[in-house]
Amino acid sequence: MMDYQEDFILFMVRSGVLTFGEFLTKSGRRTPFFINTGNYKSGSDIAKLGEFYAEIISERIGDDFDILYGPAYKGIPISVSASIALFRKYGINKGFCFNRKEEKDHGEGGLIVGSRPKNGDRIVIIEDVVTAGNSVRESIKLLKSISEVNIKALVVSVDRMEKGLSDNRSALQEISDEFNICVYSIVNLKDIVDYLYNRPVDGRIMLNEEIMEKIRSYSMKYGVSKI
Repeated sequence: MMDYQEDFILFMVRSGVLTFGEFLTKSGRRTPFFINTGNYKSGSDIAKLGEFYAEIISERIGDDFDILYGPAYKGIPISVSASIALFRKYGINKGFCFNRKEEKDHGEGGLIVGSRPKNGDRIVIIEDVVTAGNSVRESIKLLKSISEVNIKALVVSVDRMEKGLSDNRSALQEISDEFNICVYSIVNLKDIVDYLYNRPVDGRIMLNEEIMEKIRSYSMKYGVSKI
């Protein structure tokens, strides 16, 4: 694991974004861990988050794209902060955009705010966490309805390593196969487990044996690889 990945796991824990317990996901699954990017609440939080996204984008994609797209609502601040970090840290100056939940019928109008995609633009979609992949499919449908864009990649903060619509592929792998795009995550569930299991963070063990057993059981039911 890279240093920035370990730093990111600690960052999520200390920000209250990565928590353990019992939660219900949007897909209806009851999970023993949860990633809630809505708990990034300060300027320093969102600036640091953007730097982590910028690091993996610069490392895996470089400047070979035109626009960062962040779906409303959580993708909006992430795409903005990532675009700022890409420019400040790596000199990569690209457009960013996001969607409105409802189309505006006055002023400039439309569903897109920011750099409006044009035919041939290479788009990188920024998401927080993908479970079943439905939101990504909605984003791709929206972007392709606006112009003939090339969806270059999907970048997420955490790969939950869960089954998608099939029994043998993860939701991220399904997205990659279905749309022929590259998919990258800052960390995945195995990274989180390997780093946090029985490791104290600020004097407290977040991931003990009891929680670890719940994660193993959850992964046996919904996961695509052994944890």
